[in-house]
Amino acid sequence: MSSTIHSVVSQSVGKIVRWQKEQAGISGETATEKFRITLYNEHIARVSITRESEPETFSYAVIAQPAGVAFHVEESDRQITIKTSAFTMIIGKDPMRISFLNPAGEVINEDDPAFGTSWSGEQVTTYKKLQEAERFIGLGEKTGPLDRRGAGYTNWNTDNFGYGSGADPLYSTIPFYIGIHHKLVYGIFFDNTHKTFFNFGASNNRFSSFAADTGEMNYYFIHGSNVRDIIRQYTHLTGRMELPPLWSIGYQQCRYSYYPDKEVLSVANTFREKDIPADTIVLDIHYMEKYKIFTWSKKDFPDPKGLMEKLKALGFNVVVMCDPGIKVEEGYQTYEDGVKHDVFIKYPDGTYYTGQVWPGWCHFPDFTHPKTRAWWKDQFNDYVALGVEGFWNDMNEIATWGNMLPENVEMDFEGNRTTTRRGRNIYGFQMARSTYEATKALMKNKRPFNLTRSGYSGIQRYAAVWTGDNVAYDEHMMLGVRIVNSMGLSGIAFAGYDVGGFVGNADSKLFARWVSIGAFSPFFRGHSMINSRDSEPWAYGEEVEQISRNYIRFRYQLLPYIYALFHEASETGMPVQRSLAIDHTHDNKVYDGQFNHQYFFGPSILVAPVESNKDFVKVYLPEADSWYYLYDGKKHAGSAELILACPMHKLPVFVKAGAIIPMQPPTSHTGQKPEQLIVHVYAGPSASDFLFYEDDGATFDYQKKVFSKRVIEYKPTERKIVFRAAEGSYHTQYKTTRLVLHGFDGAISTAQVNKEVRSVIPEVNRFFAGLEKFDPIHDPEPAPEEPVLVIEFDYHAKEIVVQF
Repeated sequence: MSSTIHSVVSQSVGKIVRWQKEQAGISGETATEKFRITLYNEHIARVSITRESEPETFSYAVIAQPAGVAFHVEESDRQITIKTSAFTMIIGKDPMRISFLNPAGEVINEDDPAFGTSWSGEQVTTYKKLQEAERFIGLGEKTGPLDRRGAGYTNWNTDNFGYGSGADPLYSTIPFYIGIHHKLVYGIFFDNTHKTFFNFGASNNRFSSFAADTGEMNYYFIHGSNVRDIIRQYTHLTGRMELPPLWSIGYQQCRYSYYPDKEVLSVANTFREKDIPADTIVLDIHYMEKYKIFTWSKKDFPDPKGLMEKLKALGFNVVVMCDPGIKVEEGYQTYEDGVKHDVFIKYPDGTYYTGQVWPGWCHFPDFTHPKTRAWWKDQFNDYVALGVEGFWNDMNEIATWGNMLPENVEMDFEGNRTTTRRGRNIYGFQMARSTYEATKALMKNKRPFNLTRSGYSGIQRYAAVWTGDNVAYDEHMMLGVRIVNSMGLSGIAFAGYDVGGFVGNADSKLFARWVSIGAFSPFFRGHSMINSRDSEPWAYGEEVEQISRNYIRFRYQLLPYIYALFHEASETGMPVQRSLAIDHTHDNKVYDGQFNHQYFFGPSILVAPVESNKDFVKVYLPEADSWYYLYDGKKHAGSAELILACPMHKLPVFVKAGAIIPMQPPTSHTGQKPEQLIVHVYAGPSASDFLFYEDDGATFDYQKKVFSKRVIEYKPTERKIVFRAAEGSYHTQYKTTRLVLHGFDGAISTAQVNKEVRSVIPEVNRFFAGLEKFDPIHDPEPAPEEPVLVIEFDYHAKEIVVQF
């Protein structure tokens, strides 16, 4: 008896049989596909290829529209050529293959000539020819090294508890990467929310590729002169963050869980008694009645309003856990209201999907339906009325016990019904969006803080992202740094990890090192899980308490600098924590595994994370005029490697020559408003500037130009520091300026401030307090100090010229 088998082989896109020019590009057909090339601006081209009647136009991720860019189209027997001012796109006609060239005719990116875009059953893949020495960076929340060449990755949002250092996939899908070769850079954003796969030359030496289980081939090619340009164009497509509340970039303290309310108050009071700055207490699931969202435990939190008022009086804000699972329970108001309004995801037979999670068996809101998002908003009324201003979206992959969300469950998708095959990767994004839009509307011009574990490209518009359930050991600490670097390359500027590790128990050296690194992270939160040791800054002994106080306090002194970085992120997409690959893209040392963890905190501060069990570390100082060691101001040459001692209380940190770093005196929380602005300037031969930005840190009034921003310039050849006149209508909190000069000629005794003579005072600068003597035998190292020069003068909005 003969056997029957239905063969499935790869079929690549064939000959173009017709095409036509359109307003923003071209469209056409092959024998089996429809395609469209759309130019969004001079730097961005969208490539859509489908076997359906026409390419889709819907995207949750992309908010930009084609901008009416000038372009030129030519046709020959063999190809169609599309030219913009930034690149040339050559489309082979038989078969259809796409290449991108720069204006000089150099190949930026090109299809594999044999494979191009291919289908294998439902799966669609685009194969790109590997270029000589090509590197790949980005891809969002992924483990692995900075350069992803030779590796492959899957995007399928997954609750990956205590994940290993090579685990994949994790919680979020950011299908965007940056390619680098021959001094050229480009970006590829593959906007398909089905399960996707990226191969950067893994198990082959011929191609890189990106593929989806099903759906259409829909990618955006981005070209720019450098990585900064690529990030700026990508975030033009997918959006940028709105400014978060200032308090949310201070220190946040969390535990699974702080309860009852007396323990919450005890933790808050201890921060104040020990003079360790903090702004936030985070309430995990035990604040709820039997883990049911939008409820409060009657036993442990009988008076949430009173608790909020007491915490506010201490200068603390509260962030509450928000899980999507709604317990199936008669009498539970949120459940009954959800059934009434028919807001839950369903099986094909119309019954609600039920999955088991913390409260028990639950239904899950369908955040792809507008009526669900409106319903979700109503549920937050009570939180907002209590004074809650921070919201933590967790378990939104969707996480359920068994971790096997059925793929036949259906979602609305704005009236275009589909299954979780397409909806899973977007679910956390849509939940975070719904929470942000709801609380923003309810809080009446005040900024909510919104945090999510799961997301998709564009999540930066709605939430900060943290790296999930990390583990308390050195390798995971270093992994978190790499992941945040990668997320920054992928448009997510507000990102971080759980300091101290969520799973397991950190020892004193590990916590001390982790808190010092976390102080230079965009999102700064300590967190630990139930049945683990206490993990507050004072829980590891007196020495670690002092180290923690030093670094958290330094974070608060840096807030004027950090807040300006967040403003930059909101304007350009530039991350706060910056991989060295952004500014030193073609420096091979940057990709050396020894230096993969290093990053810039803003434009001027170089952080070199190191494991807690190391006493010495090799640091790479990239090209610059010179670098100053943060602690004592010692100068080091750029483009050099350095062996450095790294005791527990000294994280290797350097400041770039020419840096301008606005700071402030220490505070206990962001509600305190110092009246002195302290501007540190580090001498160097090259001119530099910094855009200093202020607003009220609390409302959206800045979007109505209620802000103050000014350029501070350092002009060494003219021996000047200039505070340009401030723009905007915000009245600054600062009344005086303390200008601190590092590395300047110690013979300077006077300076002119707007032509008025001022004394230049030699002083000793100490960023960190010395450690106390904890035992009778060993004397601690004294406080690190550096000789500096100081000039003081009034701060005002008009131009200030300091001549020395």
